[in-house]
Amino acid sequence: MTEQLTIKPLRVGVVSTGGIFRGAHMPAFVANPYTEIVAVCDPHKPSACEVADELGQVRVYTEWQEMLDREDLDIIDICSPNYLHATVAIAALERGFHVFCEKPDAITPEEAMNMKEAATRSGKVLMVMRNNRFRPRSRFLKQWIQDGGAGQLYTGRCGWLRRKGIPGKGGWFTTKSMSGGGPLIDLGVHMIDLAVWLMGNPKPVSVTGATYSHFGQTHIKGETRIVEGNTYDVEDLATGFIRFDNGATLQVEVSWASHIEQDELFVEMRGTKAGFSLKNEEFKLFTDMAGEPLNQLPQVPTGGWGHQENVNHFVDVIRGVAEPDFTPDQGIDMIRILDAMYRSAKEGREIRLDTKNS
Repeated sequence: MTEQLTIKPLRVGVVSTGGIFRGAHMPAFVANPYTEIVAVCDPHKPSACEVADELGQVRVYTEWQEMLDREDLDIIDICSPNYLHATVAIAALERGFHVFCEKPDAITPEEAMNMKEAATRSGKVLMVMRNNRFRPRSRFLKQWIQDGGAGQLYTGRCGWLRRKGIPGKGGWFTTKSMSGGGPLIDLGVHMIDLAVWLMGNPKPVSVTGATYSHFGQTHIKGETRIVEGNTYDVEDLATGFIRFDNGATLQVEVSWASHIEQDELFVEMRGTKAGFSLKNEEFKLFTDMAGEPLNQLPQVPTGGWGHQENVNHFVDVIRGVAEPDFTPDQGIDMIRILDAMYRSAKEGREIRLDTKNS
């Protein structure tokens, strides 16, 4: 009889059990055959208890520091408000835990750099959610670009626009000290990352931006509780322009609220041989054939949102069977872009970035 080898699952501790954990992280870690959620933490104990009841045999904490001190863990999954991402990640890495964190990486470039340094010292894996890279059409485009289908990508535009979609009022999303900003750091991080990743991760060298806040009292998502009289000090629309070290450029537009026809997610890129457009559910390639314009509709499935595949990749990197698709340096560049766009909007000038320290 052949003895079966039992693989001990990687033990996961969770920091914050809100919507993004329940809707994206939890099902992904539960479905992965190499992980097991053993502890959850949330300052709102009923939320943590509700998740624990659903998972079964899971210990509950209200203080994340206590969970890190008491639990024998392999992975910390961070789904907390943005301002805690770096604090929790660094503490977890220093204790020898691998870290998977919801976007954004941090709310300042310094925090993102400190996270990278902690990961380097610990030798553990630090990865931040980049789920849009793992959607089927994104993977198709990445391979098509690497195969030379687009030629040289030299300019593009990306964005995520909501007509009415401010996530509440008075909670951490609309409080800059806790979120780092509005739709730019909430939604923009997704589409900017996808565009820059498809471009081959060039280094940003300068950023120009503008932000606007006109709808904080009105265009609120109905399902989110409104805390009257509390803070709304973030933008509801941002635009920007990024230059990269290879000469490429990228336009950005994101909003929680604006007078547009419909909500829209998009990445459009132009190359010397061909271009492409990802726009909501539409996917097109643009090139020439026999001297005439040709539009193509690749039959690539839409797939899901990529959260499961992103978590699977993170676990495979820990297991040593995959090379990381995301690196902390890419996270630093992302936060530097967002920070520079906010600074540009405030100061009314282009912000030059120092690529030597990135």
